[in-house]
Amino acid sequence: MQRSAVVVVADKTSLKRPFIFANAVHMALCFFMLTMTVAWHRDLVQTGKVVSSVSVALMYVIEIGCLLLSVLGVIGACTGKRWCLILYAAGMAAASQTIIVRTALSYQDVYEKRVLREESKLLSMMPLSGTSKANRTLLDSIQKQFECCGLIEGYKDWGTSIPASCNCQYPGKCIRLRGSATLGAPKNQYVYQEPCLPIYVSELKLAFSLAMAIQFGSGVFWVILLVMSIKLMGQIRRKQEFRALLQSNRYVPGAF
Repeated sequence: MQRSAVVVVADKTSLKRPFIFANAVHMALCFFMLTMTVAWHRDLVQTGKVVSSVSVALMYVIEIGCLLLSVLGVIGACTGKRWCLILYAAGMAAASQTIIVRTALSYQDVYEKRVLREESKLLSMMPLSGTSKANRTLLDSIQKQFECCGLIEGYKDWGTSIPASCNCQYPGKCIRLRGSATLGAPKNQYVYQEPCLPIYVSELKLAFSLAMAIQFGSGVFWVILLVMSIKLMGQIRRKQEFRALLQSNRYVPGAF
């Protein structure tokens, strides 16, 4: 009776089920990220946009690698094979260290360079009255999405050719053009009051910060899975040693 009680307690304190559940969640997230990457890559190919093949390949490697690692960890937890968990822990240690260190070191550099590059790209379109058709299409989509007009001085940036994407239907965001406020513009036309550049840059900074936070959070989650795998390996080892003692009839109460 004493031996049976000890075995039950050992099973109840096992990390096996929480570890399997955490990895099931991780596999679902990895699969979701992988499908999003495939859809994004397909869209880039169809639209003819140029993107670094190294970046795309790296995303595939990380997502598929993490998916396979979780599968390996679940196999190790279910079968009690420590070598599976050792490989899992090594992979998670490398992945978590890489993404945390890379995110911490590259945050400021990536954040500033990408935001400045996008801001310079928009400013190079000035004056908007003489911008190309492609730039006008891009600005139309920005103005509709963020409910703004122009880049720096609002509707005035467009001169006499204010596009329809500047038309405003929300009283709190509109300004009415009276008389000769803008020569050639329809009288009493309502347009968005706010310029787009500050809004666009602010949203861009938020998007980059969110992306970095997700990367850092992924690294922290991997560290948690790493710690759980190490503790689970210890439990499996102690359980195997305990069973060996029971079979050898050398069990001493209180040893485990």
